[in-house]
Amino acid sequence: MEKTQQSMKVKVSHEVPIVLLETSKTFNDYDYCLPHLLDLHPLYEKYFRQAKKEGRYIIMDNSLHELGEAYDTKRLLHWIEELKPNEFIVPDVWENANASVRNAKTWASIELPEGVEKVAVVQGKSYIDFATGYQRYKWLGYEKIAFSYGASWFQETFQHPNPYVAKMMGRLKTINNLYKNNIIGDFDRVHLLGCNLPQEFLYYKDFPFIESIDTSNPIIHGLKGIRYSEGGLLHKDKEKIDENFTLPISENQKKDVLHNVKMFRKINNL
Repeated sequence: MEKTQQSMKVKVSHEVPIVLLETSKTFNDYDYCLPHLLDLHPLYEKYFRQAKKEGRYIIMDNSLHELGEAYDTKRLLHWIEELKPNEFIVPDVWENANASVRNAKTWASIELPEGVEKVAVVQGKSYIDFATGYQRYKWLGYEKIAFSYGASWFQETFQHPNPYVAKMMGRLKTINNLYKNNIIGDFDRVHLLGCNLPQEFLYYKDFPFIESIDTSNPIIHGLKGIRYSEGGLLHKDKEKIDENFTLPISENQKKDVLHNVKMFRKINNL
């Protein structure tokens, strides 16, 4: 069915520690899989095998954000074959536009199981990198393209004394300029990887091409007892979701997490 602005619904997923995986089904629109964790934690693997059996929508990352580089290619191909995720984010290289495009070109020719869609991530250190990278991905046949939250370019393009606000607005400004210059079209499909501040996504409500979001921000801050206000946050904890991944959580931590998940939807009008 043709996508229209009126019918589009942004899908949201928050990565969670092992003890909250089952609970996450109550608030996640889909499951976001970090493949390196499949090799580390049997319970994580078990959850995703069951999620596949249940027909849940799965987007599999390449674990660049957590590891500093994309996960081992052989293991990625293994888990793609095992889980057959609905989408797979092909390996990119942090802030390296040319290397990321080369990877995307290589993966464009790799045959994956039927039903697994390949998604490419824009990388670079300037607007030109982002604009040309986005266009090159489309020429390679990628129908869905992702933008990370953390590029240093974003802070440079939007000056603000708070670095988290600067990066948040920098990604927004970059994507807006790509849209304004007709590089991103209304019927394109974009995924937003993570966030600096949870209130960022409110500003994308008039962009019809935003299809999906993943961010562990509500979870990480909830686990630390930091609750979102009506306006979100003005700082960001630097911990990654795979750190302390197997620790138990208290009832108060769980309440704070669920508060943040609910507030995330409310703040961003999702």
